[in-house]
Amino acid sequence: MSVTKPIKIIETYSIGLLGGLIFLFLNWPLPWILGPMTTLILWKSSTYRDVYCPNLLKNSSFIILGIYFGLSFTKETFLTVGPYLFPFLLTTCILVAISIANSIIISKFTNVDVVTSVFASIPGGLSEMVAASESLNANTALVTIFQTVRLLTVVFLVPFSVLHLFPTDMRGGPFETVSAEEVSSVFSYGWFILCGFVGWLLRKKLPAAFVIAPLLTTGVLNVLEVSLPGIPVLLLIFAQLTIGISLGSKITIQDIVKGGKYCGFYFGSTIILILVSFGLGYLLSAQTVLDLPTAMLSLAPGGLVEMVLTATAVKADPAIVSSLQFIRLLFIIIVVPALLKWWFGKKSASALVSPDKHKEL
Repeated sequence: MSVTKPIKIIETYSIGLLGGLIFLFLNWPLPWILGPMTTLILWKSSTYRDVYCPNLLKNSSFIILGIYFGLSFTKETFLTVGPYLFPFLLTTCILVAISIANSIIISKFTNVDVVTSVFASIPGGLSEMVAASESLNANTALVTIFQTVRLLTVVFLVPFSVLHLFPTDMRGGPFETVSAEEVSSVFSYGWFILCGFVGWLLRKKLPAAFVIAPLLTTGVLNVLEVSLPGIPVLLLIFAQLTIGISLGSKITIQDIVKGGKYCGFYFGSTIILILVSFGLGYLLSAQTVLDLPTAMLSLAPGGLVEMVLTATAVKADPAIVSSLQFIRLLFIIIVVPALLKWWFGKKSASALVSPDKHKEL
């Protein structure tokens, strides 16, 4: 077993690296995340071979990217984000309401029950939505499949759409905006060890802790004008490669096929959500000093890592995008599941009294 795992890791990273190089050659967005993810999905589905990405490498990669995002924070970032909290939360509530409305409509035209359909559509973390749906006896297998469809749709379409709306040269990668400040002492990298340690301490208390905790810690250090070194480009590429491999290792085409024709409904629902988020981003940009790419990516119903990397690539403000995406993530993961549990619990209780009125549950 000790010999098999290193060989499996080498095979996995070789396939992922090939995918990254292909996407880079084709000048496609987020090549070091989407490339490995795509090739791993195709490799597993066509060869039925197992792939392996150690949690240590995955979590370390999240920490590296969290630090990288945090380096873009300044005092002006916090001053800029503050006035937009209320309108941003309002637009987030609109997006959540639309996703719930779409899921209820879908449940009326399919054999998917309302609880499963709602948790399958909410633009939150996949694992968090599955865990919350399980407590209400939803079909967690379908929630996982349809959330996977939503995740793939957003991760692929949003970067492609934004990079075509605001074209830039992807061959240089999203690294030219990283501070290249030289720090004389190697001990300055000790600050990054502190940032990673904070992520590890909060891993059970904060959603996406290995990204968010280092991001916030680095941001605070940057605002306090602590002298921080830049992150080597190769290390950033490795971090993205690992995250792409991690995503690809969890998804198979066979999983999506299990959802059958219903996957199309949730794909359509996600497209609607993306279009609405872009429209709300346009309104947010028109009413504030935020530029259009920053506003659109801040509201996009995608993963924090992918949206911030896309923001860097199109010269948007990655600090603003990461701040607002973080707020959206916290709101959806902490508030929305609790509200849905209360609402569905209340509906279930009513169904016991008058079951004819709640057959859909």
